[in-house]
Amino acid sequence: MSNAMDIQAPTWDLSQIFSGFDGTDYQQALADYTAGMDDLDKRLADVTAQQSDFSRWLADYLVKSNKTGALEESLNAFAYAMYSTDTTNSEYLNNVSKLEELGLQSTAQNLVFQGILTKYSPDLSTFYTSYPQFAQYQYVLEQVIQDGTHRMSQAEENLAADLCRTGGAAWSRLHEQVISNLTDPATGKTFNEIRNEAYSPDPAVRKAAWETEISLLKSVEIPIAAALNNLKGATVTLNRRRGWSQAISRSLASANMGEKTLAALIGAIEDSLPFWREYLQLKGRLLAMDCGGGTEAPAGCAFYDLFAPLPRLGDAAGSCGAAVKMEGWSFADARDYIVERFSGFSQDMGDFARTAFAENWIDAKVRKGKVGGAYCIDFPSKGVSRVLSNFTGSFSDVTTLAHELGHAYHHHCIAGLDYELTHYPMTLAETASIFAENIVMKDIISRCQGFDKLQLLELHLQDSCQVLVDILSRFYFEQSVFAERKQGELSAEDFCRLMAQAQERSYGSGLSPERHQYMWAVKTHYYSPDLDFYNFPYAFGLLFALGLHAQYQQQGEGFAQVYQALLRDTGSYSCEEVCRRAGFDIETREFWAAGIKTFGAELEELKSYEKAVTGGSCGA
Repeated sequence: MSNAMDIQAPTWDLSQIFSGFDGTDYQQALADYTAGMDDLDKRLADVTAQQSDFSRWLADYLVKSNKTGALEESLNAFAYAMYSTDTTNSEYLNNVSKLEELGLQSTAQNLVFQGILTKYSPDLSTFYTSYPQFAQYQYVLEQVIQDGTHRMSQAEENLAADLCRTGGAAWSRLHEQVISNLTDPATGKTFNEIRNEAYSPDPAVRKAAWETEISLLKSVEIPIAAALNNLKGATVTLNRRRGWSQAISRSLASANMGEKTLAALIGAIEDSLPFWREYLQLKGRLLAMDCGGGTEAPAGCAFYDLFAPLPRLGDAAGSCGAAVKMEGWSFADARDYIVERFSGFSQDMGDFARTAFAENWIDAKVRKGKVGGAYCIDFPSKGVSRVLSNFTGSFSDVTTLAHELGHAYHHHCIAGLDYELTHYPMTLAETASIFAENIVMKDIISRCQGFDKLQLLELHLQDSCQVLVDILSRFYFEQSVFAERKQGELSAEDFCRLMAQAQERSYGSGLSPERHQYMWAVKTHYYSPDLDFYNFPYAFGLLFALGLHAQYQQQGEGFAQVYQALLRDTGSYSCEEVCRRAGFDIETREFWAAGIKTFGAELEELKSYEKAVTGGSCGA
């Protein structure tokens, strides 16, 4: 294992996508995109062609739309990728804004196409017969028609899209810029560096970082609260005009998922809350016992200790090699480990990861002006992806890389399909990423013994608790925000109150009174004008991925092809149908509960550890 300071995290290479905003390749792609949109405008206006042979017109339109749409997403992805590593760069920001403005034309086209498709919907059966190569479009086109029932007039939709550039999108960028440029005056550390200290083994460092984080957020609460208040206010207004009874209805439609499935998922998580509170209380006791902390049971786990590594107490021992260290990973260590693990699942997935690292697809270096967290972004016209992370050398950073590369592999599996068949919902996107993360976690846990194994089991419980319990708190928070925003304006104080209530409702007795009422200011997803209730897809992905991994353990190597086929289907069917094809009924609470029950054995091992060290001396 490399020295903890020898991280050597890279920045990515985007030159294989485009050489730069002034490059001839970028300018040509931009010209092809604008020409493609102009051509689509002409086709949409050609009423004669539509009336004389609608099936032929639709086939020709889809071919052109696929090419233009792939270019549009790739150009926007390039602009955002550049901007997200330097959020104050005016050139990058101007290009993001320019593409948003150009996108208004395609937004208008989508509305016109939606109207034409609805008008000629009785002819679609003839279209699928005449052009069987488009048979897989059936669900996609039905969704376009259904979405049309929740649209304002074309003029109103065009105006809403235009105003979003200086409204919702601008508020979203304000949040990104404020957070990404926050620094601690005392140390000069960026906000993201401070947040990463939540993983420190030193309790004093964790608590100090939490206090600094809250202090910094409080110092900018007015502009951030204004951003969230106005974003959610715009959503409330637009949802009312578009005929959505509530924000969650629009989110479910975007997720290609039914209310029955969501109710089953949320209900199963709520049923499991006593289990997760028991885990958090246990973690709080173990941390209190660490190095003279005493054996008196604390009130629960402090919020700043949620990501604390499991302390080594008594004479606990164990081994699975240096690769299991919670800190001290170099980027090269992470690369080699992930490639090896992915290759163990399938040669195709291993070769894919090897290419991603070799061709420098990943921007992992922490620096001022770069957005926090991690994401994967796709370039469909090129058939490739790029990954952003903030790598500090923790094992959690390794699993984050695996997670994001899981997203990239998903795109790799659907890259050969028509562009219109590649728009999979967030629920199934998170399934792919969490499945990849599980490949890493399950493998390394299986190799370990003693304390090393306990340490990883706790990390797995820690991550899963976030995906289920913290995600539930965010779901509750957003529900309450929309309910109150319908009645009036919301301030930073209101958001803090609602977040505190949501954390109490989900974490409850699992947490001590030291909580984080400013989590609404941290999570960037809240500030996306088109992404309400981003939260439940993560829980969906975790539990569905657990089901898939159980199948993998039963079927062995042959499952890799089944998995690839499942990923290819994700843009062509509803969540329920994709899962049904994989052998799961996700509309039942029992399905989701079965995934949660798999954590029981992990908690039992931690409880045995507590019993073994109670009354013992601190230290390894």
